[in-house]
Order: sequence, then structure tokens, then C-alpha cells
Amino acid sequence: MEELTPEQIKSLEKKQKEIKEKLDILQKKILKNYKKETLGLALLPPKKEEKDKINVLVVLDDSKSEHTPDFRLKDKISPELIKLAKLVDEKLWLEIMTVNEIKESFFDGKYEILQLVAVSVILYDPMDFLGALKISEVHKSMTIKKFEKYIVSYVAAGSLFRGEKSNDIDVYVIVDDTDVKRMSRAELRDKLRGLILSMGFEAEAITGIKKQFHIQVYILTDFWESVKDAHPVIFTFLRDGVPIYDRGVFGPWRLLLKMGRIRPSPEAIDMFMETGDRLLDAAKGKLLMIVGQELYYAVLNPAQAALMLYGLSPPTPQETIKLLQEVFVKKEKILEQKYVDMLERIRLFFKDIEHGKVKSITGAEIDKLIGDSEEFLKRINTMFKQIERKREKETFEIINKEMNKLVAESISNLEAKPTNLEVGFRKFCLKEGLPEKLADDFKFFNKSYNDFKTKKLTKAESDAVKREARTFVRVLEDHIQRKKFLGVERAKIRFKHGNKMGEILLLNGVAFIVENVAAKEKDIKKATIVNGRLKDVKKSDIIEMDKYLIDTEIPKVLSVKESLFDDLKKIVGKEIEIIF
Repeated sequence: MEELTPEQIKSLEKKQKEIKEKLDILQKKILKNYKKETLGLALLPPKKEEKDKINVLVVLDDSKSEHTPDFRLKDKISPELIKLAKLVDEKLWLEIMTVNEIKESFFDGKYEILQLVAVSVILYDPMDFLGALKISEVHKSMTIKKFEKYIVSYVAAGSLFRGEKSNDIDVYVIVDDTDVKRMSRAELRDKLRGLILSMGFEAEAITGIKKQFHIQVYILTDFWESVKDAHPVIFTFLRDGVPIYDRGVFGPWRLLLKMGRIRPSPEAIDMFMETGDRLLDAAKGKLLMIVGQELYYAVLNPAQAALMLYGLSPPTPQETIKLLQEVFVKKEKILEQKYVDMLERIRLFFKDIEHGKVKSITGAEIDKLIGDSEEFLKRINTMFKQIERKREKETFEIINKEMNKLVAESISNLEAKPTNLEVGFRKFCLKEGLPEKLADDFKFFNKSYNDFKTKKLTKAESDAVKREARTFVRVLEDHIQRKKFLGVERAKIRFKHGNKMGEILLLNGVAFIVENVAAKEKDIKKATIVNGRLKDVKKSDIIEMDKYLIDTEIPKVLSVKESLFDDLKKIVGKEIEIIF
């Protein structure tokens, strides 16, 4: 195919714009005079022999007419519609059909108009009739192309094909399962059903039709059984359905239904009669379960939440009632026993429903249960706020205590011991080169803590202060740990003996010797330092060494005598080489 020149593209765009303008004018004129009678307008593809013609489909609504198809309506309006088209442009050519005329063509196995609608541009479609035809034809074509051997009927049904407004499009696909050999009929149905439904999503994407597209897939033997049992859905399907593809299955059954030859069997009549009582019992059971279950969890979940807020692990439903009584009624004395009893009554009612002991419930009983549940929730909400306030106070106190402990630890090595933590911490920040903002933050936190104790902080302010305080603690801890790490590194002497690397950690009066730092299971020894010698050497471990590091201050100045290295050689049993 030759590539179009810019001039040809420009000419084509101009032509399309002119056609659109003409179609807009035509649509306005038709709807102005015949809106009530017009069900749809669509631009059809041009015919081969008349490429210059602009073909427009006009669908007239004869769904409420006494005569179907109503050719009198068509004969009456068609001349006027053609006249309007000629006034707009001589090239406008109208294909005028009524809804029932289109459906009758399908019953006669004539699908030309359906195929044209599938590739048309829909201009006006208030009832979505044309949209339903378009998506159904696209999906049908995809389905038959893939499974032609198995598809015996493709039938459009539902409100739209009865000429009524609807929110969805319903189609039925009947699959021949009579010659299945390699799999069960149910497997065939499920396998084809999944593929046919996925094609439905593809058809929606291709056509851009927004209505819900519902596809029902039946295997032929199931369809026959449903006809025999006089299933109401199948009766409606045969009566109102419009075949847009049929290999001699739908048509004969529909004719038999019209002749009165399809009648419900005595078994089917009995089954439908029994269905009423069975469904009513099922509805009662579902209603009872909904009432019991929803009310039970409506009161149980907040009770569990209160226990979790208190600090307990998420309790099981059975544990919840016992813990409510032990913690909030007896220990904290912030809840009355009657609310625990209330929860227990609702729980027992739900369990009786589950075990089939309760078969029905009156309106008065429902009102009582709802009233108890509302009272319980109101009381639990009040208690929840009490616990929140208490937990908030405890959390604030823990953070404040941790913060002050860290600050006190930080300034403990200052030469001039300050009496005030805030003053001392500001000096510490200046000495360590830390941002002065840390000192400002510490002062602000202390003020905020006092405001909290006197209830001057709002909940939002309190939460913000706690978040900032946690950040402060983390920053200060990181600084202390880095500083301690540098001190530890300064107190280490690394040495090589044989093909191993070891190290000795010198603390105040105590030394830890690690013979091989690369080993997973480290051999650690502990010795006492006396006059620069290693005495009283004992086996140790990483836990004891870490404890000493936490509890013992790292020496600022490291002084080592030659005699210490002589003792180290004896401990590791080889000549050593000091690594700097």
C-alpha cells in the first residue's frame, strides 16, 4: 500500500470533516421531527458499487406497535426521512428499517445488517440497541471463528432486544457436547466458558460499549434438560431471544414453544412448588445469621481493640470476655460487670444460631439485641478514651525518661559538671560539634512534657511532640554509639600470628583476647591487667566482652608496656606481629 502524501492526508481530513458536519445536520433534522419514532442512527460503510454515497442506517421503533414488523410506520415516515436527507446532501443514502424488521431478518438467517452495524459508527442510540447489536456481533464472530465446530446457537436476549431500556446486554451461547470424547461434558463447558467470557472482555475493548456485557454459556444436553424441566429462564430465553447464529437448535425449540408443545413435567411442577418453601426457609436462615453474626462482631471487635490498646496481644473471641472481666472490671475498675454480661449474651445468641438451636427471631428480640449492642459500644468507646489517655501518659513518661537519661549520659564526661541538664547539653553540643538545634529541641521537649502534665497539649500536638522526641533520641543514640565505637577502636590492638589475625581489647584493668577475628565461633580469653602484665587468663565469650564494653568506660589514653606483648605471645602460643 502506497504511503499517502501530505496533500492527500489533508484532503482526506477535509472530506471527513465535511461528512461529519452533514451527518450532524441530518441527525438534528430527523430528531427534530421524528425523535419519538427514531431508535437509532449509524453511519454504515460505503457499498462497493456506490463509493460516493454516504450510507446511513435509520432504525424506527415499532416495539410497541400492534403489527410487527410495522411496515405501515416505515412506509409513512420513510419518504419524509429521505426528503430531509436530500435537503442536506444528494449523496446521503438512508437504509431505513424497524426494530422488528431487523429481528425478523435474524430469524430468517439474514445477518447482513448485523455485520454492517458491527463496523458502523453509531451516531444516535438512546436505548443502546445498536450498541448491543455491535458488541454481540463482534463477540459472536470471535467465538465462532475459534469454536465453530461446537457453537450451535448464539442468541441475543434480555430487555434491550425486547425494545426496553436496560443497564446490561445479555447473550446466550449454546455449546454442542454430544460428541465429546476426551473430556467430561462439565470440563468442556467450563473450558469453553472461560475462553468465551475472556473474548467478551476483548469485544468490550474493541467496540467501546460501556454497558455490562453478560454471557451465559450452556452445553446442549443441559439446555435440553432445562427445556424438559420447564425452567423459567429457558422459557423466557426461547420466547424473547433473537438468534444471531443458529445451526437448527434454537429455531425448532422456539417453534415448539409457540405451538404449546413444550410443557412442564409433573416433576418440574412439584419442584417449583417446593422451591417457595425452601427459599423462604433459606431467607429466614440467612436473615437470622446476618443479625447474629453482624451484631456479635460489632461488639466483639471494639472489645478486642480495647484490650490491645491496653497492651495485651490480640485475644481470641473466647479469651476476650474473660480478659474484659479480669483487666477492666476487677484490676483497673473502669468497666461495669453488666457490659461483660451483655457481650456474653450476644455471643451465646450467635453460637446458638450457628449450632441450630435458634430457628427464628422476633422483631422485639432484634430491637433488644440492637439496643444492647449500641449501649455496649457507647460504654466501650468511653473506656477506650480512658485507656488512650493513660497509655499516652505512660508513653510520654517513658520517652521523657529515656531522653533525659541519654542527655545525662552524654554530658557525664564534661570537665565542669553542670547542675542543669539543658545548660550542660548545650555545652556538650558545642563541644562535640553537634547542631545547636538539638539543644533547643531538648529544651522544647521539657517544656512540652510539663504542658502535657498540666493538660495544655492537644492530642495532635502531643503526637507531634512524641514523634519529634523519638527522632531526637535516635540521633543522640547514634552519636553516642559512634563515639563509643571510635573509643573501642582506639582501645584495640591488632596482631598477626601464623596465618591468623587476632586482636586484644584493653579496658580499665581488663583485657579481652580474640585469637582469630575471622572465625565464626570466636575463641575469646579474658585477662586482668596488673602493672602492664596479663594475669589470671580465663576462657570468656562474646556476651561477657559486650557487657564489659557497655558497663566499662573506654580509657582516653592507651598505655602499653612491652611486657604485655610478651604475655600475649604466651597466650596465643606463637610469635606475634603488631598491625598498625
